[in-house]
Order: sequence, then structure tokens, then C-alpha cells
Amino acid sequence: MPIARSNGFKIAYEVVGDGPPLVLHPGMFQIGEHWSRAGYTSTLAATHTVIAVDPLGLGASDAPQDPAAYSLARRADYVTAVLDDFGADRAAFWGYSLGALTGYAVAVHAPERLTRLVAGGFDPINGFRSAVEAMLRQLGLPADTEPWPLMEQGARANSELAAVIDAVGPAALRANFEAFLHEPGVHVELEDTGVPMLMYAGTADPWHDPMRTFADRAGTSFFSLPDADHVGGWRSSADVLARVLPFLAGSLQTPPGSRSR
Repeated sequence: MPIARSNGFKIAYEVVGDGPPLVLHPGMFQIGEHWSRAGYTSTLAATHTVIAVDPLGLGASDAPQDPAAYSLARRADYVTAVLDDFGADRAAFWGYSLGALTGYAVAVHAPERLTRLVAGGFDPINGFRSAVEAMLRQLGLPADTEPWPLMEQGARANSELAAVIDAVGPAALRANFEAFLHEPGVHVELEDTGVPMLMYAGTADPWHDPMRTFADRAGTSFFSLPDADHVGGWRSSADVLARVLPFLAGSLQTPPGSRSR
């Protein structure tokens, strides 16, 4: 597994396929290999050189215990460090959940390194907190309830995610989560990057409506996955690939004022 270095930390990634480079970044509690397990990588590798990243704090990458290591600027740094190590000046980027937030960070801090950005399941307006608020309301819990135990418990219900959690020290995982939780929305900066974007979410995902609001305002392509929640949006690989592949190939053009649904 190749290793890049960013701000003194190791970032692990895997490469497969042939064609223009495409970085894949997974969500919280996931590693790069999960893209393959969910059915994305084999299809994408037919047309792209796929660079699947183990995010800082997870998998084979280093796991610092300071939340500052997981700031948006640092998340952008470790993606550009991977591109440098691989030898790519620019690449397309596809991220889901935490991966989408990381894609927003690269678009804001290093837009010259991106050819296109695909973002699934993350609110660029209010950040992660909007999903936490929806979760607490659904469970009938007070707004000041500590969300970390609930998030960890929910993730552990999936054996693959539990294995990732168990492989990381609790202090590092908590630091990563705290940074993720408290990052503000980046919608203002994101509108001005000039990076072509395609956004999507399931209609049952609490981040669907704010993502669509941002896309409408910014003139960005967006599509919905009917009845899918956040996990369902990730698992809908065949439906999502059918919409994303034309965008990555450059055949999806979105004139100002138009939308993809």
C-alpha cells in the first residue's frame, strides 16, 4: 500500500485501474477498501485510475489524537499529499459523508488540484450538526445529548465498521469525530471555487434538503435517491454510478439555472 506524508502523518492509499485519476474518500468509520466492497471500484477502474484513500485516523493511515489534526485545511492537505505522492497535478474527487466534507475542503483550500467533485450525503450549509439534531429529535432526546456514544453504537451494528473502530485507539477516533462534528458549513466558500460539482443524497437522509438547497442556489447539479436514508444512499452503488459516470466523463453539462434530479 503506497504511503503519502502530510503534516508529519502517514496517509495510506491504494491504486487500481487505468485512465484519468479519481480519488475516492469514504465516510466516517470507513476505509478506502469499503468503496470496493460496496461495488464502486471495479466499475470506476474500467475508465479511471482509482486512488482509494484511508482517511487520517482510520485504516492504515496514522491516527493522531489532537482534533486540530483533522481540521478542514488539514483534511485538504492529506488529499493533496496523496496526489503529490502519486504524481498527479489534478484529479477528480468523489467523497461520501465525511468524504464529501473532505472534498469540500479540497475545493475550498486547493481548487486548482480538482477537475471535478462528486459529493454524496453531507450538508455544506450547516455541517454535521444538522444530522445530529435530526437524530436526537427522532430518538426523543434532549438537544444537548452527547452524540458520540449513539454514533459509535450505531456504527458497531455493522460488523465491517466495528472492525475499523476496534483497530483505532479511542482517543484518536474521538478526536476525528469531534473535529467532524464541530466544523462549520463551508457553503459560502464552496460557491466561489469554480470546481464543477455533482451532489446527491437519499430523500430520507437528513442532509438531502440542505444539499438540494445549496445546489439550487449555486447552480450545481444534484440528484435524489428516492426513499434512501444515509446508509441507503451509500449502498445504492448501481443507481449512483449510472448518474456519476457521465459527469466524470464530462458529458453531463449543467447550464446555469438547470438541475439534474
